[in-house]
Amino acid sequence: MSYLKIWIHLVFSTKNREPYLTKDIRKKVHEHIIQNCKDKEIFILAVNGYTDHLHCLISLGKEQSIAKIAQLIKGESSFWINKNNLCSSKFSWQDDYFAVSVSESQVDTIKKYIQNQEEHHSKTSFSVEVEEFMKKYNWKELNNK
Repeated sequence: MSYLKIWIHLVFSTKNREPYLTKDIRKKVHEHIIQNCKDKEIFILAVNGYTDHLHCLISLGKEQSIAKIAQLIKGESSFWINKNNLCSSKFSWQDDYFAVSVSESQVDTIKKYIQNQEEHHSKTSFSVEVEEFMKKYNWKELNNK
């Protein structure tokens, strides 16, 4: 039997960062993503976001990759949002996403951060949040090499 625990903080935005995810829609989408993850044996500890993006805290299974998990969550949820006409126009997620590993000692901190997205974004825009992530994880330096 294999044992592993690889925590991933996954973040993705709506196409062109359109503010489609109103409070009512967000709640429905979160509930749907949680159920979809259960159905697909994806262990998701937290999901939350704001009008133009979502954060997920996921523990990868032994045969799961970040790319596959992102595809399953994003693809199925956009299909579901459109099928249920939750938005006035065609909904889609941005192709890109960002994901970072989370140490076991930081799981509770990241979970609280994800759960606190509405308050966080009352003070900080998603664009600023992205810049903070870019600096924190040195992504700009990596992309310039």
